[in-house]
Amino acid sequence: MEIKEPDIAKEDVLILNDADFRREHVCIVTGAASGIGRAACLAAAANQLTVVGLDVNGEEMDTTKRLAGELGGTVECLRADLTQDGDMEGAVQEAARLGTIKYLFNIAGMQHIDSVENFPMEKYDLMQSVMLRAPFFLSKLCIPHMKSSSDGCGVVANMASVHAHITTRNKPVYNITKFGLKALSQSISAEGEGKIRSFTVSTGFVKTPLALNQIPDQARQRGITEEEVVREVMMGKSRVKEMMSPVEVANLFIFGISRFGSYLVGGDMLFDGGMTLTY
Repeated sequence: MEIKEPDIAKEDVLILNDADFRREHVCIVTGAASGIGRAACLAAAANQLTVVGLDVNGEEMDTTKRLAGELGGTVECLRADLTQDGDMEGAVQEAARLGTIKYLFNIAGMQHIDSVENFPMEKYDLMQSVMLRAPFFLSKLCIPHMKSSSDGCGVVANMASVHAHITTRNKPVYNITKFGLKALSQSISAEGEGKIRSFTVSTGFVKTPLALNQIPDQARQRGITEEEVVREVMMGKSRVKEMMSPVEVANLFIFGISRFGSYLVGGDMLFDGGMTLTY
């Protein structure tokens, strides 16, 4: 079974007329080497923002940089380990050197499939560090830059999931971190006086390596075939039977940070094909 990341063409990207979408404004994106993070880098770059992509995979980030250039955009790629405060501090300092930090996309994620009683605590600690602590710390670092910008405004966008609304078996830490990102977005927004906004994007399964890599574990845990995992577990509750593409998710981030999303303050953009609300 093979799930490939679809190629991204300029016509796939939501391009918006927004006075704040310009080169002097910086958008930091985590998880920039693949999947939704890469797509978000390309979409933000195509909207004329200066993008700073963070990831530990330097080779794949070079590909992100090249693809952004083909779309007429700019992505500066920085190798950063989201478990290391010094890496994140250095990345934000470098981003601020390139322009005014106005947007932060916390997208980097990982998965481990196991029950609570069998879950390795080192995996728990790693997932919490990358998927919840790092978004908090990067927000803490970036918000002062947003406040000191000419209009005092900025947006923190967090990649949540249907698992921020419902939980599924054998994904306890993923569930916990995604619920936590909703709370983080609401907390930032509660303090932001309407000028520093934050929101979450919640989707079902997306055509990314993360989705592909969990299929064998899901099959083993549930005692079913990999084909049954896709058909019955991943897409079984969705009324739309096709996985989203990464750029479709990236477009939600672009809309959310734009002037058209000004009332999206602490809210969640649930685009799940009806998975959580129609069964």
